[in-house]
Amino acid sequence: MTPPRFRFPHPLVLLMAFIVLAALLSYVLPAGEFVRRLDAATQRQVVVPGSYHRVPATPVGPLQMLVDVPRGLLDAGAVVFLIFLSGGAFTVVDRTGALRHGVDWLLARARGREALVIPLLGLLFATMGALENMGEEIIALVPVLLVLMRRLGYPALTAVAASLGAAAVGAAFSPINPFQVGIAQKLAQLPLLSGGAYRLALLAPALALWILATMRHAARHRQLPDPAAADAAAAATGAGRHGLVLLLLFGVFALFTYGVVRLDWDFDQMSALFLALGIGAGLLGGLGLSGTADGFVAGFRDMAFSAVLVGFARAIFVVLAQGHVVDTIVQGLAAPLAHLPVAAAALGMMGVQTALHLPVPSVSGQATLTMPLLVPLSDLIGLSRQVTVLAFQYAAGLCELITPTNGALMAMLAACGVPFDEWLRFAGPRYLALLALGAAGVVAGIYLGV
Repeated sequence: MTPPRFRFPHPLVLLMAFIVLAALLSYVLPAGEFVRRLDAATQRQVVVPGSYHRVPATPVGPLQMLVDVPRGLLDAGAVVFLIFLSGGAFTVVDRTGALRHGVDWLLARARGREALVIPLLGLLFATMGALENMGEEIIALVPVLLVLMRRLGYPALTAVAASLGAAAVGAAFSPINPFQVGIAQKLAQLPLLSGGAYRLALLAPALALWILATMRHAARHRQLPDPAAADAAAAATGAGRHGLVLLLLFGVFALFTYGVVRLDWDFDQMSALFLALGIGAGLLGGLGLSGTADGFVAGFRDMAFSAVLVGFARAIFVVLAQGHVVDTIVQGLAAPLAHLPVAAAALGMMGVQTALHLPVPSVSGQATLTMPLLVPLSDLIGLSRQVTVLAFQYAAGLCELITPTNGALMAMLAACGVPFDEWLRFAGPRYLALLALGAAGVVAGIYLGV
């Protein structure tokens, strides 16, 4: 009799298990915290080195743990509403038939060169990741990406890998990402963009590794769609006026990019833009007010699970913070590094940053929590501050590819219908290869005097 095959837990079960674990840690670990101060360079609250102290225990009981789940949803409210409104907007656009019409038009002109779509998409999203740490914003583009991948015959996993995956790699190896290397360099009192050439030298092979792996996986699992069925579906949907809807869509994308990169837009402004897109597309596409409203409702329904996952992921940190054990975890992981040789300490810092990304899935939050502690430590043991930043950047940034507490990743997988274990089978080996590349870059940086 063959043993039953292991089934990976449902994403909601997995996140709830982490929430329960976080509550249990509040009973097991001593409560403690660092003193924090406002950093003038980053305008963020950062820890004061050497200020860790015990505080009265505040264990999180079962009832409070459950209350922290809606609190997590509330904390992640801006992202949750972005997912709802962008999903509704793109469902409206899709109901006009404009998405499929536009994708068919694009593929007709790229005939024979379809293999270039994945590297072009990968480079585009990697650039956005390198420029502004694009993550949650990509969830809004799921409908477009899925239509494109279906028309190419590629599996839905390709949409995640070529977009969110490429953006995470670009962000992790970026010389200019303001939310990772930018904040870390400010906290380390290093000139911005310093070490840029060294980072670019590692960014190129990292992106090549990820994009080639994505192309190979897509080609291996490709199933050519039935052209006749696709043409019939495109002809049967929408009320015409595709060109006007697509023109509006491109205009919104241009405004979205400009707002994020140049105007420092937050999720609220993005959500408002997608709301306007949905209303405009519905009216231009001939759906009318009622048809537009129906499209929004259908989109809300389709994206509800993805939005909820973001809140559950945030609840893990809410529980740990309420139990006053986040700083205890940081102190326990960082303290032993002072007794290691320089190269081992640098790799140990990567291990610490990797472990901390599970309870602290925000790279900017992790920078403000760890860099004020690790920079004085690196000075003490003779490790370059630039290498300390590299260790943070590669370890924390690459965790975005596999961490189940990363709400953007879990929401993206749910929106694309990709099981987490299937994603791990694809991303896991590539993550390890990229982490090895980052570790080699950290060690080489020590000996090259970066």
